Amino acid sequence: MLYFVATPIGNLKEITVYALEKLQEVDCIYAENPRHTLTLLNAHNIKKPVYEYQKFNEKQKALQIIEKLKQGQKIAVVSDAGTPLISDPGSILRDLLIEHDLPFTLLSGACAMVNALVLSGLPTQNFYMAGFLPTKQKERTALIDKIKHLQSSLVFYVAVHDVKKDIEFLYTTLGARCASLVREISKKFEQTIRFTLDKIPEITLKGEFVLVVEGYSAPEIDSDNVDILQELKSLIKSGTTKKEAIKLVANNFNLDPKKVYAIATQISLQR
Repeated sequence: MLYFVATPIGNLKEITVYALEKLQEVDCIYAENPRHTLTLLNAHNIKKPVYEYQKFNEKQKALQIIEKLKQGQKIAVVSDAGTPLISDPGSILRDLLIEHDLPFTLLSGACAMVNALVLSGLPTQNFYMAGFLPTKQKERTALIDKIKHLQSSLVFYVAVHDVKKDIEFLYTTLGARCASLVREISKKFEQTIRFTLDKIPEITLKGEFVLVVEGYSAPEIDSDNVDILQELKSLIKSGTTKKEAIKLVANNFNLDPKKVYAIATQISLQR
């Protein structure tokens, strides 16, 4: 049996009794950073062999784990903090477990995404977990283009050295939306900063960060825009591309194309 085990993201006591029981029971543990995990194990007097399981060696280690499981061993896989597979290693192993029809389960517990969402003050009914923004500009722009019209809270993990850069990028692509930056979750200096993306607050650049951003709110369509919207829909339905339809309508109504574009974004949202 393979156990993915959620570990504390702050206080070492933030782990379930069930998880501790299973960590005592398994034959060995695979961890992102064995030395980091040993701090947790020693605090709870758990003595087990701990092996490294990092992103760079995940495929090799996953195959190793599969063989041990076939031999009847019980194994736990843990992240440094939080829930495995949530922006942490584990997905390759999970896929192999399914492929080989081997049993596995998750021992639930701490997850920074959930804590930050609750603390943010933003809607929790619907949310999108975006993880870390891609490093390359083209890839991060493509991601935002895909999610910017979601009417759901957006959750991002942010490295300490990228906090200001990522907020500035999100402002240029999403506008001045409400946001919340949560740092040092469940630790002594836990802090939640609520702001709008156009005004970067004072931030203590230390610890782990989760950024939650308000979802898209479709602008109200006033009576002046109804005719424009209907004209756009008619042109697009007749086969005109959205880009060309915007140009034609802007010219016909003597409007700035940017205003027509803003109205055009509502077409797909109202179908």
